[in-house]
Amino acid sequence: MEYNTTRNYLVMREYGRHIQHMIEHVLTIEDPDRRQANAYAVIELMGFLNPHLKNVEDFRHKLWDHLFLISDFKLQVKSPYPIPTRETLKGKPKPLPYPKRHPKFSHLGKNLELVINKALKEEDNGKRLGFANAVAYYMKLAYNNWHKEQVHDDAIQSELSGLTDGQLTFTNTPYVKAFRPQQENQRGGYGKPRGKFQQRNNGGHRNDRNDRGGGKFKKKRY
Repeated sequence: MEYNTTRNYLVMREYGRHIQHMIEHVLTIEDPDRRQANAYAVIELMGFLNPHLKNVEDFRHKLWDHLFLISDFKLQVKSPYPIPTRETLKGKPKPLPYPKRHPKFSHLGKNLELVINKALKEEDNGKRLGFANAVAYYMKLAYNNWHKEQVHDDAIQSELSGLTDGQLTFTNTPYVKAFRPQQENQRGGYGKPRGKFQQRNNGGHRNDRNDRGGGKFKKKRY
């Protein structure tokens, strides 16, 4: 009996042991034409066993690359695609250069400083004031999102003055409400708050006995 400990390493498990045995058999064929025909047969069988590859763009190119990979790049057949090598298929990509930017305030990010620099270069006073108001609104929004509490405009102006050396001042920032989860739990969602004894609205009619008859309810006398 053949055990897994005595077998060779399975290169690609998704194709199984039988496909690897077939490729190893193709390596032993000396006739080039017969070896080429068997390689095409193995490619068709690999595509039949993995139908999900048909949804991949240029899936036959992927099958041929897998064929050479399983054969340890020793198979000598003609391929309709460029034959891969061990260096090209297993080579590591070059490391990407990481941008080294050091913002003055890390909690605000570098993009806000880029907007501020653009605002400082603006010569139109109206557009420059609009930039300052937008920047101040974003700073207040970021503060409320992180700290879950409201912040005064003086603190925002102080931090904006530190970023711009006192060159930008804003006039008005819209009110930003801090998110409080406990308030949402009491509301029971994002709709209107529901009271304990709130009556349901059935078809737009009030659920009140005094209004059913169009007048006041009178006790029946016997």
